[in-house]
Amino acid sequence: MTKRRGCRDWRWLALWWHHFLLLWNTINAETRYNIQEELKRGSVVGNLAKDLGLGLSEIFDRKLRVASEAGEQYFNVDAGKGELVVNDRIDREALCAQSASCLLPLQVIVEDPLQLFRAEVEIQDINDNSPRFPSNDIALEIAESTVIGVRFPLESAIDPDVGSNSLKSYSLSKDDCFSIRVKEVAGGRKVPELILAKLLDREKKAVHKLLLTALDGGNPVRSGTAQITIKVLDINDNVPVFEKTSYRVSVAENAAEGALIVQTKATDMDDGQNGEIEYSFGAHTSEAVLTVFSIDPLSGTLFLKGTLDFETFPNYELDISAKDKGSPRMEGHCTVHVEILDVNDNAPDIILTSHPKPVREDSPNGTVVALLSTRDLDSGDNGKVALQLPKKSIFALRPSFSQNYALVTNGILDRENVSEYNIEIMATDSGSPSLSTKKMITVSITDVNDSPPTFTQSSYNVYLKENGIPGSILYSVSASDLDSGENAKISYSILDSKVQDVSVSSYVYINSDNGSIYSMHSFDYEKLKVFQIQVQAKDQGSPSLSSNTTVHVFILDQNDNAPAVIYPSSAALGSLSHQRMPRSAKAGHLVTKVTAVDADSGHNAWISYRLAEATDASLFAVNLYTGEVRTKRAVSEQDDSSQRLIIEIKDDGEPVQSSTVTVSILLEDGLHEPILDLRHKVSEPSKKTGRITLYLILSLASVSVLSLVTFLILAVKCIRNSRSSCCVRRSDCDDYKNPNRNLQIQLNTDGPIKYVEVLGGDMLSQSQSFRSCMSPMSEYSDLTLIKPSSTTDFKEVISVLDASLPDSTWTFESQQVSRKNI
Repeated sequence: MTKRRGCRDWRWLALWWHHFLLLWNTINAETRYNIQEELKRGSVVGNLAKDLGLGLSEIFDRKLRVASEAGEQYFNVDAGKGELVVNDRIDREALCAQSASCLLPLQVIVEDPLQLFRAEVEIQDINDNSPRFPSNDIALEIAESTVIGVRFPLESAIDPDVGSNSLKSYSLSKDDCFSIRVKEVAGGRKVPELILAKLLDREKKAVHKLLLTALDGGNPVRSGTAQITIKVLDINDNVPVFEKTSYRVSVAENAAEGALIVQTKATDMDDGQNGEIEYSFGAHTSEAVLTVFSIDPLSGTLFLKGTLDFETFPNYELDISAKDKGSPRMEGHCTVHVEILDVNDNAPDIILTSHPKPVREDSPNGTVVALLSTRDLDSGDNGKVALQLPKKSIFALRPSFSQNYALVTNGILDRENVSEYNIEIMATDSGSPSLSTKKMITVSITDVNDSPPTFTQSSYNVYLKENGIPGSILYSVSASDLDSGENAKISYSILDSKVQDVSVSSYVYINSDNGSIYSMHSFDYEKLKVFQIQVQAKDQGSPSLSSNTTVHVFILDQNDNAPAVIYPSSAALGSLSHQRMPRSAKAGHLVTKVTAVDADSGHNAWISYRLAEATDASLFAVNLYTGEVRTKRAVSEQDDSSQRLIIEIKDDGEPVQSSTVTVSILLEDGLHEPILDLRHKVSEPSKKTGRITLYLILSLASVSVLSLVTFLILAVKCIRNSRSSCCVRRSDCDDYKNPNRNLQIQLNTDGPIKYVEVLGGDMLSQSQSFRSCMSPMSEYSDLTLIKPSSTTDFKEVISVLDASLPDSTWTFESQQVSRKNI
């Protein structure tokens, strides 16, 4: 592709040159037109066909056209009129820049026969551009010392137009110090120059702002402007000048250090470092003045640096210098006269002849504590000094001889209230105004053992859980002693006392250094509920003092005892009770009653009963609170003759303690048939029925006799054992000394079932009752009564009861009643 295109281009170029050479001899005289730039598109330049001698018909037939040698097609031929018209915007400055002549050559081509004409269009300039400075803001810095006539070249303005439309002149805004001059350089360029016409003075005018204007020669005239900012640079041509050449001031000799003496001030008309002033004393100022006065180098303020003394120097004359920081530095001077005013400026002085020694708190009045004297450097009345102590001071001043005094005690000392006295002694002279001096003397009071140790509390209550770890801390008592040193060192001990006929030291011991009380062994709430400890705190003074306090230790119950089964017998682990009941029993029939007690107290002793396992759980139910075992429904023929129940007894403690009892029940036919059925059988008119009726009557009589004999035996034993409180209040018994639970037993009857009720009470106003029920068919008519005893003997009571009656005749009931029922 590339080779073929190249061949075609070369062929076309060769053909063009062939035609050009053939037609070169046919070019006529050159045609020239003059037009202004920026003409609108379609503007007529000239009648090209007429100027070439062509008719209107030839324009179309011979295909008249123009071609621009500049590359851009700025012109075109109107085919209808043969006129040369503007085809595009023409900018002379873009085509010819600032050339004096701007010609656009055109090639006019006519075909059939082929002819080539040459035409030129001269583009004439119009004033369409304003002069413009390269920068609108011109900044100059000129020193105020610059001599008149110095020139400062400025940048020329630029105007793209040519001829009369180009840049012609410059003008400058009015300013007395500056003028403008135009200088022509190579190429005809006009360069403006700024000329200094008058000396500059920065102190009068620091900045000059001028407006430079460039004008062209067009009509109308066009112009451009630039702002010239001239900053006048300062030179050090002014000397600092003080407001006053001499200052006079009076200062009291007791003026405090740092007091302001006088404010001096100088000014400098210069700028920058040339106008910055530093103040100092004159070069020949004496060392004595420099030690008393100082001057602020920036503000010129004179201060008192040392102390003034009228007796030594009644006045001072100071030379103050003000220098600027220019080059060279300029310097101004002034004089300050300081007059010292005499005042009572020497305060009295208190001198300790002997330093105070510690004083015992039991020292008598008049004991010398310290010796002191006074001194005042002033003379006359200003040197007369009087000493005084604060009012209500327990110390006094006793004059000895000229300006000498003794400090003595004048009251009762108590180190526990005040261990150290800061005695303020004031010395006042007789000057006007008077001067005074205060001196603080510290007197220490030594301790005497006059304060016994004091406990933080008169008594302490300690609550301790039972079954704690031996050696654990029970409590820490604390005592303090207002004395100091050995008199305040406290040792703790436990006073001997008895707890349950045993020395308290076998229960606890105390750390003699810090008062911490530790247990010797674990405590059992069921054996010991509360005891007291007498603690003594003794100091190591001579003689030693002591005080006592009481620590009440309350043992808190923990659930460490499982419920103990009273009935059935708990002699063997996992007790087993054998019971009998008739198959004719209905729903709600009382089979037996499980009774248990808990040696704990409070919630830990609250007992509940639950049927854990059963041969037939649908037949029996256990009361949650009483432990009664009753039938849930009537016994049927299909029920097994042997039923086995496992009853769980739980307390309400945390963690829960529990025990179990097993009850074996034998279902028998014809046992305890209801009396109503017997009556129906009596009405049967037969010999067999009458015999059965007789047997029943004999049985009932036997039961009645047995009951009567039982009551008689019970009454006799109650009379014999009047101290055992059978059927009487427990409070009437001699054995009520024991604070634990107490028991009482009484015989009750409820229809055909006879039972013994055992009542027990404890310190918490709670009681428990136990019944021993005897069935009508029991073979035993005697009941053994047992003397009341504590809970710890409860198993022995039950053992005796078990020995008196068989398991088949016992039921027990546990009840919670108030103390008033005991």
